[in-house]
Amino acid sequence: MSVASDYVMRAAGPSDLEGFKQLREIAGAGFTSLMLDDAAFQAKLELSEQSFGADINAPGAERYFIALEHIETGTLAGCAGVKATIGETPPFFNFRLITEAQSSAAVGRRFDMGVLIGVNDFTGCSEVGSLFVRPEHRANGVGRALAQCRYLLMAAQPERFRSRVVSELRGVVSPDGVSPFWQAVGRHFFRMDFSEADKLSATTDNQFILDLMPQHPVYVDLLPESARAVIGQCHDHGEGARKLLEWEGFSFSNVVDIFDGGPLMSAPRDAIRTRREARRVRVETAMDFQNAKRALIATPAIKGFRCTPARALMNDGVARVDARTLAALKLESGEEALIWVDDAH
Repeated sequence: MSVASDYVMRAAGPSDLEGFKQLREIAGAGFTSLMLDDAAFQAKLELSEQSFGADINAPGAERYFIALEHIETGTLAGCAGVKATIGETPPFFNFRLITEAQSSAAVGRRFDMGVLIGVNDFTGCSEVGSLFVRPEHRANGVGRALAQCRYLLMAAQPERFRSRVVSELRGVVSPDGVSPFWQAVGRHFFRMDFSEADKLSATTDNQFILDLMPQHPVYVDLLPESARAVIGQCHDHGEGARKLLEWEGFSFSNVVDIFDGGPLMSAPRDAIRTRREARRVRVETAMDFQNAKRALIATPAIKGFRCTPARALMNDGVARVDARTLAALKLESGEEALIWVDDAH
């Protein structure tokens, strides 16, 4: 069985297209960021390559797509992504869930009603998402390491990301692609099925959302129970991702996806645990790993970014790791790296 240190997380590019086409088939309906045709996927990977290679010091339209590679076989085992800025092109719309108080002294009644209103409050934030691991590789902390590497990417050059970071979690969608929330809300305004809307969201500039989304509040009490029950809930496969986000310091923002009702989580960039606890160190090879701790180690800059789980011994700003770790990072002994250390293990 593979362990976390058998993997490297690296910049994805056009040469990964065939591997991502396989991930697309496995992920299934509702995983919007993978629901692209081949040409759109090629363009996405080209943009990722350009973003990682860009010589900039401010956030713009960069899209950092990360490939999880099984080192021994070269298999593309998963992916994750970071968008430097969202909401400018294409627009970023959500529903905010608010409480409206209703009362009448004349009849002695007072009660609260849930209301959904369309917002674009998170325009201009950075976004982490696209977290997916092939089922046969979901063990031994691989998914957690993949999620955390996005924050080491931010720690490498924080100035290339916004001060607030958001993450949209996949909402409740059946195996055959039916969303209870969409059936109750979106279908009536967009006049298309969930899979078509999901594909359009992934492959267009989202002008259709601006054109067709509800312009007035949607009262939650008027929705069927099947839809009310999934507002702010994530897909079963996303529960692990939600717990990881909460561990990092993200919280539910009372904002949900307009298609499937999934939750949007947010956190200040510099308060995210992995980014906050990351340190720059010199890495050296070692043979004795008694008392070594679990760690995540990355190259110190975004250009050529690579990251891998490892065991490390820390001493006076030096991280001692095995030669295999340095090889995965393409670093030499004595060079600088970023490290996050799990002091609990």
